[in-house]
Amino acid sequence: MDADVIGYVGPDGRPHRVAVQLADGRRMLSQALTAPIAAEVARLVSDSGPGRRALTDGGEPFTTTGRGLVAEVEAGTTRHATVAVVRLR
Repeated sequence: MDADVIGYVGPDGRPHRVAVQLADGRRMLSQALTAPIAAEVARLVSDSGPGRRALTDGGEPFTTTGRGLVAEVEAGTTRHATVAVVRLR
């Protein structure tokens, strides 16, 4: 499924996770990013300018980024929902 990338966690040059907004409106953090995806997110984050602090629906802090970035994600359906980024679009 696709999700809008609305932010990231970690340093601008090497984000650890991204904040995504799912189609149902939920905002949550992804699992740890792979090195290639983290590098791509870092490049796009540097182009979007400084972000501001925000919280996911679960209260986890992240730094916002410009709109327009979409990630293909796999969403888990367990009690503690998880989202893994497969690739950026």
